[in-house]
Amino acid sequence: MKYLQSRGYRVLPVNPQITGEHVLGEFVWRELAQFGVPIDIVDIFRRAEAAGEAVDQAIFAGAKAVWMQLGVINEEAAERAETAGLKVVMDRCTKLEILRLGIPKVAAEA
Repeated sequence: MKYLQSRGYRVLPVNPQITGEHVLGEFVWRELAQFGVPIDIVDIFRRAEAAGEAVDQAIFAGAKAVWMQLGVINEEAAERAETAGLKVVMDRCTKLEILRLGIPKVAAEA
C-alpha cells in the first residue's frame, strides 16, 4: 500500500477486522460496496481460498479489474471475474510489475 501511494495511487484498504481504523492515512472499510466511487483495481492480499469472496465483491461493486498478489491463484474466481467483464491478473506483485514495466508515477489529482 505504501509503495502504491508513493507512486501517486489512491489506495482504499478493506479489512472487516479493523474497519473504522486508519492505515497510512486512509480509512479502513468493511467491504468494497461502501466506497461510492469507481474502482479501477481490487488488489487481493488474501489466501487463494479466500480470494473468491474478494472477487465477488469486486464484481458487485463494479470494479474494472482484480489483481491477485504473488502466490494467490484461484482459477474459479478468475473465471467468474472474466465472465463478469473484469480484467484479471494472478500471481503477480503490483510493485514488481510497476518496476519491471517502468510505469511512471501517476499525476497528482487537481
